[in-house]
Amino acid sequence: MTIGQVRRFQRTVTQRIGALNDRFLARDRPLGQSRVLWEIGAEGSEVRALRARLELDSGYMSRLLRSLEADGLVVVDDAGSDGRVRTARLTQAGLAERAELDRRSDEAAASILEPLSGTQRDRLVAAMSEVERLLIASMVRIDVLDPRHPSARHCVQAYADELAHRFEDGFNPARSPAADAELRPPAGMLLVAALHAEPVGCVALKLHRDTASAKIKRMWVDSAVRGLGLGRRLLAEAEDKAAANGIRTLRLETNRALTEAIALYRASGYQEVAPFSDEPYAHHWFEKRLS
Repeated sequence: MTIGQVRRFQRTVTQRIGALNDRFLARDRPLGQSRVLWEIGAEGSEVRALRARLELDSGYMSRLLRSLEADGLVVVDDAGSDGRVRTARLTQAGLAERAELDRRSDEAAASILEPLSGTQRDRLVAAMSEVERLLIASMVRIDVLDPRHPSARHCVQAYADELAHRFEDGFNPARSPAADAELRPPAGMLLVAALHAEPVGCVALKLHRDTASAKIKRMWVDSAVRGLGLGRRLLAEAEDKAAANGIRTLRLETNRALTEAIALYRASGYQEVAPFSDEPYAHHWFEKRLS
């Protein structure tokens, strides 16, 4: 039943926005080409960033760009010395076409709202906002990465920067260590969440098989994606990984300034316990038994 509802929603939306028409918004190109034109933007964009944002394979993206180049709307050049970094930019004709797409998109949006009453409009816009948030949440991917991976480095550094800003006395990662060797199997692991190929969150596990326990470290979610349930999802993924490695008890420490994290841990079944470490930044210690 749930799958059927999702499919009906997809059919209704694609028909209502004109995705089935080869001439999207009554222009001479389909939706895919128009979307790429819009995403390139006035400042241009690296082709690999376009692919990541739109989640398109390189072959299909190349075909879309070639079509736009043939129409005189886009130019693609090599920005790097090795020729591997390609950048797409709009021509003057492309900028004019993008502006026209914006105008027609506004008209199309207005045509959806116009037949509805004020109350119906409010309900539709609120529902659209909620659907957008949930769809974005569904596009986040979580993988185990080596701590040296650029995305992993980005997350750990962002984690340290945020704690340095939020903690009363700052934060020095060296005083709360989680070395690379401790975050690689079999000693541990680092889970990194990505949206459109950009890192947006992480959580680390330090495994202690001799005691069937593990410690959660480096829990961080980018402010741009907070409110999507990603913190809870990262925590659940870490618990699943720990259980799969024979761990029966998860432990963590946290600072009193991290009120959102404390609320998340409590809501996720973690019980506050007596201090079990000399973590210098900790005010609360939590533990959870895994089933």
